[in-house]
Amino acid sequence: MTSTVDPPVLSAPTSGLQPVRWHRPLVYIAVLMSVMAAFALVARFISPIEIGGLNQWDKPLKFALSIVVYSIAWSWLIGQLQRFRRTAWVAGAVIVVTLLIEMVIIVGAAAFGTTSHFNVSTPLAVAALSLMGAAVSVLWIASLLVSVLLFFSHLGDAARTVAIRSGAILSVVGLALGYLMTGPTSAQLADPQGVVGAHTVGLPDGGPGLAVLGWSTEGGDLRIPHFVGMHALQVIPIALIVLELLSRRIVILRDVTTRAGLAWIVAATYAGAMGLLTWQALRGESIVDPGGQTVAGALILACAALAASGLVLRAHRIRVERAVR
Repeated sequence: MTSTVDPPVLSAPTSGLQPVRWHRPLVYIAVLMSVMAAFALVARFISPIEIGGLNQWDKPLKFALSIVVYSIAWSWLIGQLQRFRRTAWVAGAVIVVTLLIEMVIIVGAAAFGTTSHFNVSTPLAVAALSLMGAAVSVLWIASLLVSVLLFFSHLGDAARTVAIRSGAILSVVGLALGYLMTGPTSAQLADPQGVVGAHTVGLPDGGPGLAVLGWSTEGGDLRIPHFVGMHALQVIPIALIVLELLSRRIVILRDVTTRAGLAWIVAATYAGAMGLLTWQALRGESIVDPGGQTVAGALILACAALAASGLVLRAHRIRVERAVR
């Protein structure tokens, strides 16, 4: 008996996206931050000044590099929209302005040898922190708006659509995780000493940490899930690109339904990793010294991802078998 099931698509993926129309202001700030990163990289080897256990130019360096990849990703995504382009363009311009405000404050504070985040030691520091906080909130709203608009445009095949939309949404969630760092700690409530908020959980900020990044090697650090979440915007689509490249040699990956299923697994695993890293940080556990609960959580997450991938590949085999009957 002939089956009515359509055979799976087994052709290598081709570009289903519109020609790139880059959001130029976002490209310009990426170029500017590249210059800033180059300056900070050189300056950190010249300046002997330390702030919170790191060279005074480490923070501008890592923020500049982060903004480069963040801006390029949003510039490309906004250029792919077929609907609400003007709204997205304005949102992109708002992102540029908020990033510039944040970097001016960060670089200015570094140049004067003081901290930018959590600093309420002087009226000027309070004003700068308030302005930066407002800018970050507006940045989050603008990023959320563009993420929502991605659901109203054709973004290529089903796999690319999953990767792009999930990456954008998880990036917005990662941005929001930054708010976990803004509340005062119990020690600060008792004696603020000009500081409100902290990166580190369980210990004061400024202790031993990873080079340049500064992530605590002795306590929990909320910067880690914040950073990982923000860059879902790049990591998940890149994972999909890897699958597409592999499809040139691996026939099973030429099926768009299979790639879409794997893209969902990548997104879900990434979200699980964000949750695990947040839980680890909130328990005051260092990223370099995970305890049994964290290791068990990571193993469960990995096994779940492998099992789900096996089910997706098995479903592909079943579709092929039905199609050839």
